[in-house]
Amino acid sequence: MPSCATMSHMFNPVLRGWVNYYGRFYKSEMYSVLRHMNRALVRWARRKYKKLEIHQRWATAWLGRIARCEQRLFVQW
Repeated sequence: MPSCATMSHMFNPVLRGWVNYYGRFYKSEMYSVLRHMNRALVRWARRKYKKLEIHQRWATAWLGRIARCEQRLFVQW
């Protein structure tokens, strides 16, 4: 299972393209696309880490802490 850093290298070019396109032409839709990506990251964390498996709020908070510490890890942060 890939780590967050590996996933960011896989998804950042795609996310950057979405941000460039939607940010210019359809900004309101861009937020839903990025929100979907963050929800997918929470689902990944819940599958990867046992203690987050049954706690949606804990997984969301965990992702928020990573986003604050590693602001350049993913484009949407």
